[in-house]
Amino acid sequence: MWLQLRCGLEPRALAALTVLLVAAAVFAATHLWSARPEPVRAPERVGEAADAHAPVARTDTDTDGAVPEPSPGTPPVAGPGGQVVVVDVSGKVRHPGIHRLPAGARVADALRVAGGARPGVDLNGLNRARVLMDGEQIIVGGPPGSTAPGVTGGGAGPTAAAGPVSLSTATVEQLDTLPGVGPVLAQHIVDYRTQHGGFRSVDELREVNGIGDRRFADLRPLVRP
Repeated sequence: MWLQLRCGLEPRALAALTVLLVAAAVFAATHLWSARPEPVRAPERVGEAADAHAPVARTDTDTDGAVPEPSPGTPPVAGPGGQVVVVDVSGKVRHPGIHRLPAGARVADALRVAGGARPGVDLNGLNRARVLMDGEQIIVGGPPGSTAPGVTGGGAGPTAAAGPVSLSTATVEQLDTLPGVGPVLAQHIVDYRTQHGGFRSVDELREVNGIGDRRFADLRPLVRP
């Protein structure tokens, strides 16, 4: 009304002017809103490039900058079913002692984990393809006649023949020389013999704790009541 009285505008002209001013205000507000600053996310490739140039953790190296190889050893590697065999490799090898190998390993594998035979040792008398049995001893390059039942000799020439071991009179040490019979199983055999008054037949060996069908089949030709 003030503009109408001041400028002498008619109501129709005043309404048109009001609409024009409102439209101008809306346009200005829209323009300002669309021009406001917005955060922009970095492209994926930029992030990947930054990761590619990120510092890499340094590993232990030797003086030449090369990564050292792991030291040789005889870790207990489980075979099928998680079973291992424990053998005693002694004689003329680089690392004699107790070694653990996967079930189904052969004499050649035992020689390998023991560091191999020493130079000049004759292995012609050693069956390196034979499958190992738990608790056995392998003597490499022993003197003639040192091989006993259950002990594999190598480089010793002819070995002394040994008859079947008596289950009723053998000591723990003598039973320990049988293939697959360690000190614990040998003691079980002696305990069974003490409780039952000796062995009347080789088949009674099946009743000893720790002797299964496969081990009994290996021991049967090597023992007598």
